[in-house]
Amino acid sequence: MNYMENYEKWLASPVLSADEKAELEAVKADAKELEDRFYRDLEFGTAGMRGVLGIGTNRINIYNVRQASHGVAAYVNKEGEAAKAKGVLIGYDTRIMSKEFAQETAKVLANSGIKVYLFDTVHSVPEVSFGIRELGCAAGVMITASHNPKEYNGYKVYGPDGGQLPPDAVQTVIDAMAAIDIFDVKYMDLDDAIKAGTVEIVGPELNEKFLQTVQTQQLNPDAVKAVADTFKFVYTPFHGTGSRPIKEILKRIGFKNVLVVKEQDTEDGNFPTVKSPNPENKEGFTIAIKMAEENDVDVIIGTDPDCDRVGIVVRDADGIYRTLTGNQTGALLVDYILRSKKEQGVLPADGVVIKTIVTTELAAAIAKNYGMEIMNVLTGFKYIGEKMTEFAEKKNHTYLIGFEESYGYLVGNHARDKDGVVATMLIAEMAAYYKTKGKSLYEALQDIYKKYGYYTERTNSYTMPGKDGMEKMAAILKGLRENPPTKVSGMDVVKTTDYQLQTITAADGTTEPLTGLPKSNVLRYDLSDGKTYFIVRPSGTEPKIKLYMGTYGDSTEEATEIIDKMAADCEKQFSLV
Repeated sequence: MNYMENYEKWLASPVLSADEKAELEAVKADAKELEDRFYRDLEFGTAGMRGVLGIGTNRINIYNVRQASHGVAAYVNKEGEAAKAKGVLIGYDTRIMSKEFAQETAKVLANSGIKVYLFDTVHSVPEVSFGIRELGCAAGVMITASHNPKEYNGYKVYGPDGGQLPPDAVQTVIDAMAAIDIFDVKYMDLDDAIKAGTVEIVGPELNEKFLQTVQTQQLNPDAVKAVADTFKFVYTPFHGTGSRPIKEILKRIGFKNVLVVKEQDTEDGNFPTVKSPNPENKEGFTIAIKMAEENDVDVIIGTDPDCDRVGIVVRDADGIYRTLTGNQTGALLVDYILRSKKEQGVLPADGVVIKTIVTTELAAAIAKNYGMEIMNVLTGFKYIGEKMTEFAEKKNHTYLIGFEESYGYLVGNHARDKDGVVATMLIAEMAAYYKTKGKSLYEALQDIYKKYGYYTERTNSYTMPGKDGMEKMAAILKGLRENPPTKVSGMDVVKTTDYQLQTITAADGTTEPLTGLPKSNVLRYDLSDGKTYFIVRPSGTEPKIKLYMGTYGDSTEEATEIIDKMAADCEKQFSLV
């Protein structure tokens, strides 16, 4: 069907409510909006699906949530009766329609005879990942769009290990979705399912087990005790799910002066105090910075709505509050964890730090200094989770920390996705530890730079919405492969790594195979100075192309100048703007 045929089908459907049909009537005169709503089905990929809320095939709504749930039911049913009895845990965040989508999911799964565990209120991503493992579920669903603006929501699916579904399971879901009309999905009444015991409401007992497990990851409890009476920092949950678990875990480990941003400590999917609830954007910390200034605070910590990402703001030597990148926070955590374990004599010989291919090489330098192995995986925390599960099965490595440049970190084996709760706990403890040494987190970061070099990274995102945007992104990647760049910002491209074609190509054209990683539509280019690179990657969850750049130098200014020139040249050469 073309987009107008899809539109007419939906408008004529007896399933839609009067309000939903009125929404469609209201956009009838806007051809561009109409096309964007109906030119394709909202894609279900390795991370589930995510989109703008609304009525249409390319919007997220109760109809494609039911259809996706039908696909999840097919996956669980394929695994057999034991999997149906193990059930599916469903969590949801504070976003608009999150609770409703969670309930619709429960209704569809229950209709298929699958045991459902439905959280009684909003919960974070790590609590859902942990809960799947703790309850022994066959799968899990989390309703969230992470750090996206308020217009978005999403549907994430997990396997029995608490990590995102592997490709073959995803394909089972996709095939089942394609095999049924979006308006024909069967579901049962939620109250009836609860009365029948098919749907079980999960209460606070699981929360308590999660907190107890997270607390075991503490490294220096004495450092917290030493400064607890005087040390202060600011925390904001950005209207999300981090509020309850993070305030509690910080209290349990002994912090007495956690200043919470009250204006942002509300479960409100409209995110009224920020343009976007993304902890990588300094704008969202405006209220927190004012509070920090008034209370002489060096550190601010913020978590996104589903509490899988953490951003921090630190006060520098000149009193200016600076937002750290995910790479900088990750480097601080890697160094702190390895340093603490070495000081305590418990650094394992087979220890491993895992990062993604677009994440800072500074982590590799730090790990190497401590004699630890660094592993690179594809972008997406699911790949870190897969390595963790592999380690647990083979018992061949000890997992220490995994992280992404996109502000996601996990310490501990209790989950298989990013955990803003454990990360916040350790960042706060790390700040206390350095306080006992007479240092701030900013000063600790400068010490790392002085030792390893001034590593600098930048990620530029280029939004390309709608059908035209999808076509432009495909054309850019096609052009890069057909006419590969040979020189960028005055430096030769000496190596091209194509993760889709699984090849590594040298400047002279000789090619060798890329091994050890799955295929992915990503291109990496290493330049002739031996330290500078850039990566081009279309986002898997948003209509964006991302340009990742990295280098290092004898100063931040030197490295930044290299990045500035490279960004400008890439944008011009590849028609990114």
